Parts: sequence; structure tokens; C-alpha cells
Amino acid sequence: MNALMIKALAFAAILIIATIAVVMSLDMDVFADDITAITMGGAIAIATITAAVAVKYINQIKTDTASGELADENWDGIQEYENELPSGWAYSFLALFIWSMWYGLIGYPVNAYSQIGEYNEEVLAYNKKFEATHKNADTATLKEMGESIFLVQCQQCHGVTGDGLSGKAQDFTARMSKDQVLDVIKNGQNQLGYPMGVMPAGMAQGEQAEEIAVYVASGMRGPQPASFAACSSCHGVDGQGNDGMSPNLVSYDAALMSHTLQNGKKGMIGKMPSFKTLITPVQEKALTVYVQSLSN
Repeated sequence: MNALMIKALAFAAILIIATIAVVMSLDMDVFADDITAITMGGAIAIATITAAVAVKYINQIKTDTASGELADENWDGIQEYENELPSGWAYSFLALFIWSMWYGLIGYPVNAYSQIGEYNEEVLAYNKKFEATHKNADTATLKEMGESIFLVQCQQCHGVTGDGLSGKAQDFTARMSKDQVLDVIKNGQNQLGYPMGVMPAGMAQGEQAEEIAVYVASGMRGPQPASFAACSSCHGVDGQGNDGMSPNLVSYDAALMSHTLQNGKKGMIGKMPSFKTLITPVQEKALTVYVQSLSN
């Protein structure tokens, strides 16, 4: 065995050992699943083939001489040999083709795995465990959890304290401002997907709209103006949404929070996206408890 062969074998061994060491450092069982096993097999094969090819062709460079029939074409006096494709290259290509067919159709079918699908399965499994763990969480735990969710998902637009960044988004420390109520009366609303459907624009005009806006913005305290009858048919005389059939005008109840999170809502600084696939029912409940605490 010559020195080059020894160096090549040593190089291949170092690559294989390094690959195994990296995998072990990640606390992965090499043969825990087909994916890891195939990956490891491929890494070892690459190291071995690299060493073998290097030895073969380095030795060949030392001993081979150019031979064969020259092509007629030349470039500045440089000509190419019309030699057949080396058998090693042809066999390597054939072996790679056969392996790829096996890999794609039998060993690791292309339709049998999806990285996104695996991620989604893991998220669903974790969410199921999370829901079971916290399904009976007390109010204090829900509020603490809701604050964490709010600071990650909501504070960018609504502010760390939930004040709406000076009117740029919904202010959770208050229910609605007079201007917000007037805007909805003027333009209508159909973003939250309530069973009662769209609220048409222009339900009240002029002084009546002003009366309604002042009354609703004050938390519906004091004498109820007669003009509020235009609103009570959907929102109820008490303004609490007719048992979830339309938005609650008094507080951030669970139905209002759920509809907003499920459907999103257009605001002054852009459209709030739907969170239906981003948070679980327990997290939605927790966020509701926290937002209610801000207005309290």
C-alpha cells in the first residue's frame, strides 16, 4: 500500500469520524429513523468515494499519457481527443440513476414526507398537550399567559400598555372613542363575521349620530338617547351584542375577541391579520382575560 493510499484512507476515516461526532453531539440516534440513517449513509459514502476517486485519478495522472485520435477542430493549435466516455464515469452515472429511482420511489418516496407537514404535525401535537395542560387554568394564570401573548403578538400595533399608540390602533384601556363610533356609523362595518351580518352605513345622521357616539363612548352610562333604538335592534338594548349575534359595545367579551382574532380587522396603520392558526383556544381565552384587565 503506497503513501497516497494511506493518506486517502486516513482522510476518509477522519471525514466519517467527524460526521458521526457531529451527529452524536446533537443527541441524535443515527438509526432512530430512516431519514437520519440514509443521511448518515450518504455522508459515509461521499467520504469513501471521494478518497477512492482521488487515489485513482492522482495515480492515473502520474502514469497516463495522452493517446487516441485527435478531432479535426482546433483552437489556436489546441485539439481534443475523440476518446470514449470513461467506463467509470458511465457506471457512476448509471449507479446514481438507479439509486435515485430507488430513493425517490421505494426507499424514501417523494410523496411520503413533507418538512412543512412534519412541522405542522409537531405543532398540533404540542398544542394538544398545551390545551390539555391548561384547560382548567385559573384567572391569574390566564392573565399572565395572556400578557405574554400580548407582548409577542399585539404590542407592536397596540402598544406595550395597550393604549393603541395614540390612536393608531385600538386602545384597550378604553372601549371606543367618540370618533371611532362616528366612523362606524358613517361607513358601516362588516369585518368581524358576526351572524347578524353587515352593519349598513348611515344608520344615523347629524345630531342623532353625535348622541349615539357620546353615549357608546361613555360606556353606555347615563340616560339612553332615543336614537340608540337604531342600534339596539342588533346590539341589544344593553349594547352587549344579543348573546354574540353582533359586537358587544360595552366590553371586550369573549365573542368579540374571538371574532376579531379569527377574522382580523382593518385599522389606521394597516390590517390586523387573522390569528386563527396562530393561537390555540386556551391562548385566545388568556388573551381575552388580559385585554379585559386593561380596560378594567
